[in-house]
Amino acid sequence: MSKQHILEAAAQIFSQKGYHATSMQDIANAVDLKKASLYHHISSKQEILLALLDRALDMVIEQVSDALRIDAPYPDKLRRAMYTYLETLVENSALSAVLLLEYRSLEAQQFTNHVARRDRFERLWRDLIQAGVDEGIFRCHAPGQATRALLGMMNWTITWYRPDGPSTPQEIADQYAGLLLNGFLTREVAQ
Repeated sequence: MSKQHILEAAAQIFSQKGYHATSMQDIANAVDLKKASLYHHISSKQEILLALLDRALDMVIEQVSDALRIDAPYPDKLRRAMYTYLETLVENSALSAVLLLEYRSLEAQQFTNHVARRDRFERLWRDLIQAGVDEGIFRCHAPGQATRALLGMMNWTITWYRPDGPSTPQEIADQYAGLLLNGFLTREVAQ
C-alpha cells in the first residue's frame, strides 16, 4: 500500500462526503486496510487534507505557469491560462473539489501555510493582469480584485460542470475570457 494510493482514495471520499463527514475508517475501508494499519502510513486526517491541498496547488501552479510561458499577446495568454486551469480542474475533479471546498477544514497552522501557497497561485493571475495593464492592453483599476473575480468564476465551475454537458472546458474558458475581455456590452453600446 502506498501513501499515493491512500491520498487518491481520500480525495475521492472527501469530494463525495466532505472532510468532516469522512472518517479514517472510511479511508481505511477504501484502501482495504485495517484502521490501525492506515496509521502506519498516515498520522491523521489533517495530514491527508494538507497533503491533498499541497498536491492540488502544486499541480495547478505548474500547469498555469506552463501555460503562461507562451510568447503571445496578453489576451491570448489569459485565454490559454484559463483553459489550462479549467481543464486541470475537470480532469482532476476529486482533487479539485478538495482544493476548492475543503481548505476551510484545516487547523490554524496548516491553514496559514496553505494560504501562503494559495497566494502564490493567485499571484500568477494578478501578475498577468498587471502586466497587461502596464502594457496598456487591459483596463483594470484593481488587479487583485479582478484576480479574485476571475478565480471565483472558474472555481465555481466544478459545482456544475458535467463532462457530458453542452460545453467543453475550452468553450467555457472562451466564454469566460470573452466576458472578462469584452464585458457584457456590445461595442456599439460601450462606445
